[in-house]
Amino acid sequence: MTISINEIASGVGLMIDGQIYIVESYEHVKPGKGSAFARVRIRNIKTQQVLERTFRSAESLDDIDLEERRLQNLYKSVDSYHFMCHETFEEITVSPELLGDNARFLQENLEVKGLFYGDQLLKVELPTFIVAEIMQSDTGLKGDSTKAGTKPAIIDTGATIQVPLFVNAGDFVKIDTRTGAYVERVKK
Repeated sequence: MTISINEIASGVGLMIDGQIYIVESYEHVKPGKGSAFARVRIRNIKTQQVLERTFRSAESLDDIDLEERRLQNLYKSVDSYHFMCHETFEEITVSPELLGDNARFLQENLEVKGLFYGDQLLKVELPTFIVAEIMQSDTGLKGDSTKAGTKPAIIDTGATIQVPLFVNAGDFVKIDTRTGAYVERVKK
């Protein structure tokens, strides 16, 4: 299906040169001289590359229907991850390449968002924050509650993150999955 430049909105999926992009932002510009155009910021689904493109108002683009579905992480096998779709209860097998760096924060039974084009899973988005247990860490110093220093710690998913000196094994911490940064210690 084709859409005109006037119908572009944030979150719309576009097919450009055989690649799938999502519109992140757009700006309609009507200069004093000449015809109107749209300045569009798009992100490639596969490579995560961000491009800025300019389209004339007379151009039309190929719109694609992207669907967001809730998925639950079931388990990891030798060469893939297995998710269950909440709407259809189907099991979906995902390669580690599709997850990329997100795989290090993938906990058992964690709910994630899957972006689909038809029946093809294009992208898996983790929640912005997760709560994880510190499995292994050097012992901290008693009374050291400053944030001046950090130390490496291994969380329940097997990933290594930097935590403040006062965090010990057995503590639960909140982690930003976009950056892999420690946010705060939480009580569970």
